[in-house]
Amino acid sequence: MLFLIVMLITFFLMEGVTWLTHKYVMHGFLWYLHEDHHQPTGHVLEKNDAFFLIFAIPSMACIFYGTFGGPLWVAAIGTGVAMYGLAYFIVHEVVIHQRLKFFTRSDSRYIKTIRWAHKMHHKHMNKEDGESFGMLWVAKMYWDKVKRDEKIQNQA
Repeated sequence: MLFLIVMLITFFLMEGVTWLTHKYVMHGFLWYLHEDHHQPTGHVLEKNDAFFLIFAIPSMACIFYGTFGGPLWVAAIGTGVAMYGLAYFIVHEVVIHQRLKFFTRSDSRYIKTIRWAHKMHHKHMNKEDGESFGMLWVAKMYWDKVKRDEKIQNQA
């Protein structure tokens, strides 16, 4: 039970870690890795994909250490980070950027909202003046915009 609790807490805390990392690291001193995500080069892989390793390596290290001799709660932390990474991959790469073309349409308000928030993030081509740095949690102003659009669409 402790494993599950620690894993879930870690999963939810990763949204804050992601927001902070995205705003202050990716749009800060590691912009050279993230830049091609805002200014696409047309390549299948981006330098930005290196951030997968930045999170995956500590996650796997925690899982291995906690599984093979260390405290089990350490493995739970690694598993929570890995589960967030999977969710991030599905939302960011499949749902939003559609790098894999098997989820291209949705009537879900949540999907519309995260797509809109991410579109607003990408309207900024440089590292300055960004917005919407999270992934799974979306600010109220984006929900409000999607609700307004739906209301206008339903009146037509």
